[in-house]
Amino acid sequence: MRTSNPIFSRLGGANRDAGPAGAYPREPLGTSVGGGLTGGYGTNPYAPAADTDTDTGAWAGRSAVTMDDVIVRTATTLGTVALTAVLSWLLLPVDEANIGRSYGIAVGAALVAFVLSLIQTFKRTPTPALILGYAAFEGVFLGVFSSTVSTYISPGVIVQAVLGTFAVSVGVLIAYRMRWIRVNQRFAGFVAAAATGFLLLLLADLLFSAFGAGNGLGFNSGGLGIIFGVVGILLGAAFLALDLKQVEDAVAYGAPREEAWLAAFGLTLTLVWIYLEVLRVLTIFNNDN
Repeated sequence: MRTSNPIFSRLGGANRDAGPAGAYPREPLGTSVGGGLTGGYGTNPYAPAADTDTDTGAWAGRSAVTMDDVIVRTATTLGTVALTAVLSWLLLPVDEANIGRSYGIAVGAALVAFVLSLIQTFKRTPTPALILGYAAFEGVFLGVFSSTVSTYISPGVIVQAVLGTFAVSVGVLIAYRMRWIRVNQRFAGFVAAAATGFLLLLLADLLFSAFGAGNGLGFNSGGLGIIFGVVGILLGAAFLALDLKQVEDAVAYGAPREEAWLAAFGLTLTLVWIYLEVLRVLTIFNNDN
């Protein structure tokens, strides 16, 4: 299975090509066809190579990933983001005396996080040091950014944004487990198209703002800004559903245990996206009222 999440699209590495491009299981996970898991794949997309242990469904010398592995590594990655965000909030104040230094460090951290995320995205195998490094620098940026929003724009909005992110995540998880969301190839194609349009509009807004159009296309204030932010939240929720499907498939089809780090990386990227879009909506809403 592939997903529009750039990190999860790497999950499975070269073995991903064993199945049809962009395929999703058409049968429920766990369906046994001829004594093994096949779903809608022609072959298992995580199938081990000929020189590996096919009896265990794992790569030679490696155990298969479990849901516990994904949970532990996701908690570690998100915990790193949260810890560095809190520390940067406390140690990099955004008052008038320190605002320049804090902003400089935050921008530098954002650039480093972006570079690390790109490196990991295009690597064939996960590197925990890269993933945790990304989480640490992302946390620094989020801490300063959140402190700035709370201090100068909308006091108290950060707690609301965190709770909103939690609510969206739990809602998607419940909807996914209850099968209210059908994650299939059509769903993934729709999300990819919607995300492309969203990012193009965001880029256009930034360009208009940079070249003197004031408020850009108006996506950062008023009713249009709230609508744009809500669309961003819905896209984040869709990404999260795709991520959950990818994790479920990886566990069911016996991906190697190290792929749990890629799952943690992808989930962290999605949750950061949701947090920033929730923060956008709440900030605009609070300022308009």
